[in-house]
Amino acid sequence: MPRSERSPLLLAGLLATSGVAHFAVPRQFDAVVPRALPGKPRTWTYASGVAELALAAGVALPRTRKVAALAAAGFFVGVFPANVKMAVDWRHRPTPQKAAAIGRLPLQIPLVLWARGVAKNTEGRG
Repeated sequence: MPRSERSPLLLAGLLATSGVAHFAVPRQFDAVVPRALPGKPRTWTYASGVAELALAAGVALPRTRKVAALAAAGFFVGVFPANVKMAVDWRHRPTPQKAAAIGRLPLQIPLVLWARGVAKNTEGRG
């Protein structure tokens, strides 16, 4: 399978894995929900997990791939504040954990570009 055909499936797999993790280990996600959001962190954790699973399904299906990939790009931008909160909260942790939290911040850029690329490569298909 050519790289361009695998890319959407890999993105869908990443989204699905993360979505499942929100239900399997919700406490770690609850901890990074920004306090400014209304409601309980667990509600946001589960909503985010559902969103990721829905995006994964949409990206996996050629018929919905373009719109789902664009939505995934927006989702990656939308969860950035949680990654910032994690980096701030973890600033006093041991260096490896602190580095992982800070390292997540620039990772959002390639994720957004990847999702946009999947959407762009879907144009004219399906």
